[in-house]
Amino acid sequence: MKIETTKENLLRPVLIAERVTGKKESLPVLSCVVLEADDGLLVRATNLEAGIEIGIACDVAQKGTVAVPASILSQTLRSISADKIKLTSEDGNLLIESKGTKTLIKSVPHEEFPRLTASSDGNGIKIARERILRAIQAVSYAASPSMIRPDLGSIFLSAKNDTLISVATDSFRLAEKTLTGTGSKIQGELLVPLKHALELAHILEHVDDEMVDLRIDDSQLIARVGAARFISRVVDAQFPNYKEIIPKSATTEAIVLKSDLAEMLRKARVFSGNDMHVGLHVYPKKKVCTATARSNDVGEMSDSIDAALSGEDIDINFHIGYLADCLSSIESDSVVLSFSGAGKPLVIRGVADKSFMYLVMPLNR
Repeated sequence: MKIETTKENLLRPVLIAERVTGKKESLPVLSCVVLEADDGLLVRATNLEAGIEIGIACDVAQKGTVAVPASILSQTLRSISADKIKLTSEDGNLLIESKGTKTLIKSVPHEEFPRLTASSDGNGIKIARERILRAIQAVSYAASPSMIRPDLGSIFLSAKNDTLISVATDSFRLAEKTLTGTGSKIQGELLVPLKHALELAHILEHVDDEMVDLRIDDSQLIARVGAARFISRVVDAQFPNYKEIIPKSATTEAIVLKSDLAEMLRKARVFSGNDMHVGLHVYPKKKVCTATARSNDVGEMSDSIDAALSGEDIDINFHIGYLADCLSSIESDSVVLSFSGAGKPLVIRGVADKSFMYLVMPLNR
């Protein structure tokens, strides 16, 4: 292999691929980035559950393939100050040359690298990169970080009738984002493991192309954006029928400015102690909407904010993080807090943003 390219052209794909590498000592090639020079350069990595391929335009003087440890390659590229670089395979290893620097990186046999296979069949959807990125980011924090229950440690994607819905829950709170006008006529549902969904989001944040080709089949999610192709396994599990737990009506409603609510919760977090508990007290007849928090070590607070209130009086406790996490996902200046009674879930929506719904369970008294 012998190619010439620029540092900027190679470093970004290598950093993206490095995040997808595995760490299995029994198969060292999984911790590597594979560089395959043909018509251009293909950067590949996998951890067996997900994989990435990114094509790079470059000058290829000699075709070839080499696999080198991802972390060593990325650190080497970062340290190069010059723009132009030359990569050559020398006795099976990788020689990187640039102005004033020469580095030889020991390779790993690339023949052991698993081929990334993906069916060209299956359901496909073309969607704007920003929209699918928003669909992931709007709900990912609500998924469980553990895969003990795979259905809770994943993001649920449902495509139906020109609509794409993303949902995540850890059983304490639930976030749902609905994207309409996707231009798709496909129907399908799948569960993408949280860590793979976050890898896809990272890729989408670092590419320039505006459209994503999203394709699903029985066992894989395939996303193509520009010269990059990301493949992830999907979870064989049943996502909870979450529609059943969404309250059909509210006994109390409060409409508040999102910024006021965020500021009130920031202060309450300081006084909530290790338990992170905050009490919400909504009294429509007195026109009072207050948050309280108390800590034996710090003290206590009670702050009220302006709100449009209706319904019955209610006192209810929540975990502050569960309340605050959703606010950045609401594309509206004002939010509606819909209470359905003591011990029942709170639903949060944007006044002008009908695409997002957040449900949070209260704490036991």
